[in-house]
Amino acid sequence: MHHNTSIFIVKKHDFFFFRELLLNNNLLRVLPYELGRLFQLQTLGLKGNPLSQDILNLYQEPDGTRKLLNYMLDNLAVHPEQLPQRPWITLKERDQMIPTAVFTVMCYNVLCDKYATRQLYGYCPSWALNWEYRKKGIMEEIVNCDADIISLQEVETEQYYTLFLQALKERGYDGFFCPKSRAKLVSEQERKHVDGCAIFFKTEKFSLVQKHTVEFNQLAMANSEGSEAMLNRVMTKDNIGVAVLLELRKEIMEMSSGKSLHSMEKQLILVANAHMHWDPEYSDVKLVQTMMFLSEVKNIIDKATRSLKLSSVSGETNAIPLVLCADLNSLPESGVVEYLSTGGVDCTHKDFKELRYSDSLTNFNCNGKNGTSNSRITHGFKLKSAYENGLMPYTNYTFDFKGVIDYIFYSKPQLNVLGILGPLDPHWLIENNISGCPHPHIPSDHFSLFAQLELVLPYLPPVNGIHLPGRR
Repeated sequence: MHHNTSIFIVKKHDFFFFRELLLNNNLLRVLPYELGRLFQLQTLGLKGNPLSQDILNLYQEPDGTRKLLNYMLDNLAVHPEQLPQRPWITLKERDQMIPTAVFTVMCYNVLCDKYATRQLYGYCPSWALNWEYRKKGIMEEIVNCDADIISLQEVETEQYYTLFLQALKERGYDGFFCPKSRAKLVSEQERKHVDGCAIFFKTEKFSLVQKHTVEFNQLAMANSEGSEAMLNRVMTKDNIGVAVLLELRKEIMEMSSGKSLHSMEKQLILVANAHMHWDPEYSDVKLVQTMMFLSEVKNIIDKATRSLKLSSVSGETNAIPLVLCADLNSLPESGVVEYLSTGGVDCTHKDFKELRYSDSLTNFNCNGKNGTSNSRITHGFKLKSAYENGLMPYTNYTFDFKGVIDYIFYSKPQLNVLGILGPLDPHWLIENNISGCPHPHIPSDHFSLFAQLELVLPYLPPVNGIHLPGRR
């Protein structure tokens, strides 16, 4: 584009990929702010153009190209003015014939401040990456969803106490939070910025019975059984999960089912939330972390069932249904999702990368060490994903990666999904040149998931048309 007196630059989708743009001696008086979108540009030639002095001064500084592009992006007008609404997708009508309780669940990776850097998100103006700006959009998203249960990942410790817990307590929630394991090892100042997982619940609908933290590095150490991969690969990652055992308050059951349920015992539900290791090269670690988490969740449920003397109508131990929210950092075709949704995975699954895990994995088998002798690692839950069959094309939307890695799973047969919040219109993203998030209108690189679930309450079918009191 030398010496050709072009006064304007074409806006093009593939413009983002430019590495070099030479506009020397083009009689350019002004540069379009759209240049700021070329965040991958290494070389920008502007010599011999009658540009304004402040632009030239910036350009001539050390690392001038980067500084000029950042200035352009930061001053680029934001269009359109607002996001379109995400659609509600009804999946099932509520069963009117049997007593049920209905509640909503949100799962959201909020992108903590520490990871929201220009190195990772060069396409986002710095003012829109700033936590003071993003936190408003994040809280707005959470408050507008108004879910009964909220699971968040990447919550910084200090922000949990000063922002999330404070704001949500005012709206009738209580919460539980745990930072990643490294929080124990760092200074008090650094600890504030260690991120972790949080679960909030509306206290008018649920009361807290127990809370649990699951530290994957501790479990890896305790169950290594001499496996080097377990010690060198799994134990070195400090991801965690949290779980809360909640009791449904009588009001939500009677209100929802329209029936008086005086004779009913406690109805409990376990809500679990985890954030698995991020690196695509560590599919084995993600799978082992997921197995460890589910195995711990099973222990929590079994212990609670015994200590609270619960047994389901059918006598099986899973009297406590499970809602599992997670950023699994794993796609729907991964071993992690296969394991969760089919009830097990083969020891030789490619995601284990032919590393020697098998001896340690039997500790996490649903029947324990003496489980089946074949090479499958199984779990006893019947889990389904609320967003099955590609209802969301992606939950994580960045320039380099777009895919589904966040999930809400729920256990059958007690739980059903009635509906979900659908995706942001993909055409809208393309039409508005939104090549990745965060974006001035989208405060995280993840979209939130939101599902309405129905819990089937224990009841006895009528005998000769007479309803007997529900017993367990």
